[in-house]
Amino acid sequence: MPVNVGIIEDHSELRLSLEYLVSSFTGYKLAWSYSCVEDALENFTPTDIILLDINLPGINGIDAIPLIKQKHVQQKIIILTILEDSQHILKAIQNGADGYILKSSSPSKILDSIHQVLEGGAALTPMVAKQVMMFLKPEAIRSTSPSNLTTREKEILVLITQGMTNEMIAAKLFISTLTVRNHIKNIYEKLQVHSRSQVVAKALNEKLV
Repeated sequence: MPVNVGIIEDHSELRLSLEYLVSSFTGYKLAWSYSCVEDALENFTPTDIILLDINLPGINGIDAIPLIKQKHVQQKIIILTILEDSQHILKAIQNGADGYILKSSSPSKILDSIHQVLEGGAALTPMVAKQVMMFLKPEAIRSTSPSNLTTREKEILVLITQGMTNEMIAAKLFISTLTVRNHIKNIYEKLQVHSRSQVVAKALNEKLV
């Protein structure tokens, strides 16, 4: 089945370009496209992924994330913006964004980011990842975290916040993907979350990393 994509972008030329990008590649389908959050919410139908701008008329993209998640809690959202400062990046992630990439990204990078999120990763461009890494300090993980994470679980938590997929984590730590999944299941239970974006948000909000 094709990947259904929703777009919320007020710049008409860019919106048309994104619509063309999604429609012209096999395996992708444009579900809907709107110029503002209000129209998207009023006519909302769940999609596999939403490409969401930040600077929008009315409700901005960052504030829109929890509103969209209220419509469909499992909805995947990638922020697509020109803003690359840490304040916007971290706020978007804390609000539940599943990825954050820049509008200057190539078409192939945008499509790769969609696949990365759908496969359980967190899509971040190198510049965005650098901003996140400046904020995230693995050595600062609380040794007495109320979540009682094990040392290995803390390691995996850091790698999750860096946008790594299960396969990437397994390769880095020289363990099996099944072991990674089991650790992540334990992390979800201890942090009382249900998705990767919620893990990242809670890790940042509670300074677990």
